[in-house]
Amino acid sequence: MEDIRNIAVIAHVDHGKTTMVDQLLKQSGTFDEHKNFGERVMDNNDIEKERGITILSKNTAIRYKNTKINIIDTPGHADFGGEVERVLRMVDGVLLLVDAQEGVMPQTKFVVKKALSLGLKPIVVINKIDKPAADSERVIDEIFDLFVALDANDEQLDFPVVYAAARDGYAKLTLDDENKDMVPLFETILNNVPKPQGSDENPLQLQVFTLDYDNYVGKIGIARIFNGKVKKGENVMLIKADGTKTTGRISKLIGFLGLDKLDIDEAGSGDIVAIAGFDALDVGDSIVDPAHPVPLEALHIEEPTLSVIFSVNDGPLAGTEGKSVTSNKIEERLKNEMKTNIAMRYESAGESKFRVSGRGELQITILAENMRREGFELCLGRPEVIIKEINGVKCEPYEHLVIDVPDDSTGTVIEKLGKKRAEMKVMNPTGDGQTRLEFEIPARGLIGFRSQFLTDTKGEGIMNHSFLEFRPMSGSVERRMNGALVSMENGVALAYSLFNLQDRGVLFVKPQDKVYVGMIIGEHSRPNDLDVNPIKGKNLTNVRASGSDDAIKLVPPRALTLERALEWIEEDELVEITPKNIRVRKKYLDPTTRKRMTKK
Repeated sequence: MEDIRNIAVIAHVDHGKTTMVDQLLKQSGTFDEHKNFGERVMDNNDIEKERGITILSKNTAIRYKNTKINIIDTPGHADFGGEVERVLRMVDGVLLLVDAQEGVMPQTKFVVKKALSLGLKPIVVINKIDKPAADSERVIDEIFDLFVALDANDEQLDFPVVYAAARDGYAKLTLDDENKDMVPLFETILNNVPKPQGSDENPLQLQVFTLDYDNYVGKIGIARIFNGKVKKGENVMLIKADGTKTTGRISKLIGFLGLDKLDIDEAGSGDIVAIAGFDALDVGDSIVDPAHPVPLEALHIEEPTLSVIFSVNDGPLAGTEGKSVTSNKIEERLKNEMKTNIAMRYESAGESKFRVSGRGELQITILAENMRREGFELCLGRPEVIIKEINGVKCEPYEHLVIDVPDDSTGTVIEKLGKKRAEMKVMNPTGDGQTRLEFEIPARGLIGFRSQFLTDTKGEGIMNHSFLEFRPMSGSVERRMNGALVSMENGVALAYSLFNLQDRGVLFVKPQDKVYVGMIIGEHSRPNDLDVNPIKGKNLTNVRASGSDDAIKLVPPRALTLERALEWIEEDELVEITPKNIRVRKKYLDPTTRKRMTKK
């Protein structure tokens, strides 16, 4: 049995996980010297690269000395907590990265809680020690306090600490050591991460923790072998979470090294491999020896807390910009998504509508963004929280919200959150003119809050939240204060009419944009909706008038991103997304129908 270590890299978003994995890959000698891989090689899809975030957990393997180290890079956003949770069941140790300036953040707490409850002993890596306001000692105290608060045992409290600047490629055991390379971290991993339990001699037991899909071989399960050996072509038994059993054979066995996937003939206990051969494969399923079928404990996956209605685009411009516009196409795409994304669910919600549920807005908007890039056209409704009945009481999800704001904005932010039923728990000045606030808030209070928050803090505030628990419903939450400017004509927006409309509010369209009846072209400066005509041109006469022919000066429109649009809309509005545009519109385009429905 070869010498193996299995570790996961966990941290709050943006604390440097993927950059750290890059450096471990480069400095272990797994890559050839002449290959240039760029930055954050593990974030390999377009959206991950553009946003600089990890969405799906990825695994890689490196060789250091004579040891194979399997490393899993996990996401840092609360919306992808389900990914982190199941990855931790597959490893024997974790690298907990914490930013030397920001310290412990909400997602740090979430991942630490999961790791400690599974009995893992973290190696604490204080990353970004080269930041000007880094304070490693304070951060280590914060981590220790967090471990104590989460009931860590004595062994877990005695955690090793490594100081690092992953971007510059060095790690060290004390702050006074020289900045050289990652060797101190490699050595700490070898000395502190336990070898996998289990033996090649035992009957086979392996468990799938994430899924991939290949058009040639079908579903691929990435799995950890807990016991025994697995061979290509071997007959095995699949035991699902509900206990149903099927037999089959392993048609393909894939090993990992660096960024390469290699076809292999067999793998031993403790290793992480990918297998194909079963169509019914799901996350958490066990593959066992048919002669000794002992399944592993099923994985618990967190329930969705938010849902959005996806519907067919029925606006006047439908089908002019995208290829896939029918409900059958949309349903087929959602079905495919659910094959590999187990933290999401979807169900039919009546004619050409589907209710998609997930862990947060980010997760759902990333699915919509992917669909849009693949040529889909669809409409999204306002996000709604999922209400659960517990012991006969209606309960809603609550979030733990942590905010860093400039001192002069704290009053405004606290006041706004008060109207959203948030309860303040902690208020600490963090130095350099910033204050950290912690709240417990109903998840529906956060819908639409981010854009408001960025305006109030002049773009300097940082907010993070993670799921807390389900609690009995609280009262109503304050909604959007402003009405909408709604187009009453079909056609093309003209600069002359937009110039006259810009005093009425903030515009979302620019000259020459297509508009239609019922499309929202801006935010009204007052609480009511206003029907306006954005296509009216100037009446021309043959008399020259001094003063009235001045140049038209337009304020640039507010650009709508998918997240911003989804947060902005109310219940009677939809976001229309196509491969080329994101528009906002009323659910009922016809003004008379709209008035009738409002009265209802």
